[in-house]
Amino acid sequence: MKIHKIYSHLNGEEFLIARKPALWAEIQSVISKVDEASCKTKQSKERGRHGKFLYSPPALNAEFRRWFGQCNPPWEKDEFSYFVCEDEMTTRQIQNLPADEQRQRIEAAGFEALRTNNETDFVKERVAVEVQFGKYSFVAHDLYVKHLAFFAAGKIDVGIEILPMKSFAREMSSGPTFFEKDLSNILRQGRGVPGVPLVVLGVGA
Repeated sequence: MKIHKIYSHLNGEEFLIARKPALWAEIQSVISKVDEASCKTKQSKERGRHGKFLYSPPALNAEFRRWFGQCNPPWEKDEFSYFVCEDEMTTRQIQNLPADEQRQRIEAAGFEALRTNNETDFVKERVAVEVQFGKYSFVAHDLYVKHLAFFAAGKIDVGIEILPMKSFAREMSSGPTFFEKDLSNILRQGRGVPGVPLVVLGVGA
């Protein structure tokens, strides 16, 4: 698999080049090792493509897990829990507090403390990577919830989103999102949104 396009948001790529060049090289190496041809295993039942073999998103995800897992040390899934409540003012006040203190402040204000969590596919040395070959809404959740939450919690310095180019997405089985569309969505929000350094990679054969 190859990287065809790179978009650096809030100097995400520049941070990697300057501060974590070995890690940035490792990410690029992992992508180059992904054998997309072996993932063309889904036989289409769609009109106009019936019988054609397409790239399987689960198979592609498994390839990424395999190669990220073989790094030394391996990239690993990470998650953290936090508390939310119904009250806007209380929610604003507790955003950056430790989970236990969030719960205490919510309950002291007379509201129910509701536990929730965020998780990301791969984290290493304060860099998070999400591999997204799913629907459009999943990318928005990655960019505006997952990466942002991990950054706000002080757990990462930069997030990386790996997306298929449209030319690659056309040969996939689930009608996934694609780099060009999500690039437009990010740029439409303005330079500072989302408020987390990101590197968005468009990949393909």
